[in-house]
Amino acid sequence: MSKLGRKRAEKLEFGVFTLPILIAIVAVFYYPFMMTIRYSLTKWNGISKNPTFIGLDNFKQIFMGDANFTSAAWFTIKYAILYIVLVNVLAILLALVLDMKLKTTSWLRAAFFIPYILSLVIVGFIWKFIFMQGFESLGESTGWGMFALSWLGEPGLAFISVLFVSIWQSIGFYMVIYIAGLQSVPDDLKEAATVDGAGPIRRFFNITLPLLAPSITISVFMALTNSIKVFDVILSLTGGGPGGTTYSVAYDIYRDTFQNNLYGYGTAKALILFVAVLIITIIQLTIFKRREVEA
Repeated sequence: MSKLGRKRAEKLEFGVFTLPILIAIVAVFYYPFMMTIRYSLTKWNGISKNPTFIGLDNFKQIFMGDANFTSAAWFTIKYAILYIVLVNVLAILLALVLDMKLKTTSWLRAAFFIPYILSLVIVGFIWKFIFMQGFESLGESTGWGMFALSWLGEPGLAFISVLFVSIWQSIGFYMVIYIAGLQSVPDDLKEAATVDGAGPIRRFFNITLPLLAPSITISVFMALTNSIKVFDVILSLTGGGPGGTTYSVAYDIYRDTFQNNLYGYGTAKALILFVAVLIITIIQLTIFKRREVEA
């Protein structure tokens, strides 16, 4: 076979193997995305065959007259900031402890990672039982006032409960990422810093933390996207209560679309959420990648 014929055969083989995947991607992602854009410009209840085209009216109503979306966006912003900071700080501290040569290190790593295997819906129902009945029993037996509080019935405590359960379930995942990052830090650098008289805190901030930059980038990226899209733990733990104070943007989209049958309006909100996540993640990755190069 000539060189030209071989190249054609390779291109044909490449096309045969990649074409089904490209068709699948178009079918399951790009086509539904284009339909989302179309439905966001309509008034549709999800049942009628002919949605009514209304242009940008859905977006105008969202930004100018939807108090539920505003409060849900504010809740999501607060939740995302606290979740990103707390889960990463706690995961780094856990990784530092479990990176030490302890007898129970393997068991502790497994214990912290197991909750991440469970679905957040299941975790939410488990903790709902704990907050409502388990804490009542603990309060009766210990007499501690914190167990008598209505953790799911007061807005501030409900927010803390959602945040706590989310961190408890996912911290093991981020811990594993940071442990992998810590194990890639060269021991000779730590030994050289020790010889130069650097203490544990100085070694961490001057050597370990800068070399953890790739792990921090990945973890912050994952925490950011997961926190902005938070939905399942709210659905199972608080149901958006009390009084709608724990509505996230994703939960507000679900409520409008599937409970109120405002499919056109809900897809407009979903499109806004998609654009917001895309812009924020691009900015975050750009900033953190630049810091990796500087480190």
